[in-house]
Amino acid sequence: MHHVDFIDYPVSDDTIFFVAPGQVHAFDGANDYEGVIIHFNASFMADEESSESIFMKYDVFNAYDSLPYCKITSEEADRLMLLVNEMNREYSLTGAFAHRDYMQNLLRLYLIRIHRSGERKEMQKLYVSCIANRTFVRFRQLLEQNFHRVHTVQDYADLLNISARTLTKYVSQSAHRSPLKIINERIVLEAKRQILHSTLSIKEVAFQLGFEDPSYFVKFFKRMTGKMPKEFKNEAKDR
Repeated sequence: MHHVDFIDYPVSDDTIFFVAPGQVHAFDGANDYEGVIIHFNASFMADEESSESIFMKYDVFNAYDSLPYCKITSEEADRLMLLVNEMNREYSLTGAFAHRDYMQNLLRLYLIRIHRSGERKEMQKLYVSCIANRTFVRFRQLLEQNFHRVHTVQDYADLLNISARTLTKYVSQSAHRSPLKIINERIVLEAKRQILHSTLSIKEVAFQLGFEDPSYFVKFFKRMTGKMPKEFKNEAKDR
């Protein structure tokens, strides 16, 4: 099992997990399986000029509204391992010409292949050529950058230079959910992380997430989860 943001997911053959910065995750103690971990920081994929680059960062990794993994065929796994082997070879050649560019391009090829062929359950396939999908992914990008202070659909629509109605339509077409639901779920997810894995008080968590009134944050958390923040924390500790 792979524990990602408070949910357990089964680990099976030809499965690729995507873990974004800030996500809390851990594998179980089983030692009868093996795999590959490719770890890189955000600056290594900092190019966000093209729609394709934004898609790879905010559709593959920051898709909190879907399962954090995809399935590939065994044939595709073999192709991806060729890229992994080349990454391993290049990794030690730190002094070689254009070493960083070469590693970045290998990683981009790896992610492009996954985006083309990976099957991600409970998630509609998005296409960079579709304006609704492009806008949805851009909304995800802005949400990830601003969820701790921007909480309304209208504010995100303003950042995208479109109307709230258009944003709602594009998000609904792409994810079959409202943008407000996605915003609220992202805030709650971060609240859970901070409540369980930081030393911040409930009041401090509220302020960090843009709530000027801690009591409103408590009501918001209860409405979204069915539990008070302290109740959620105590139950998690008892597991």
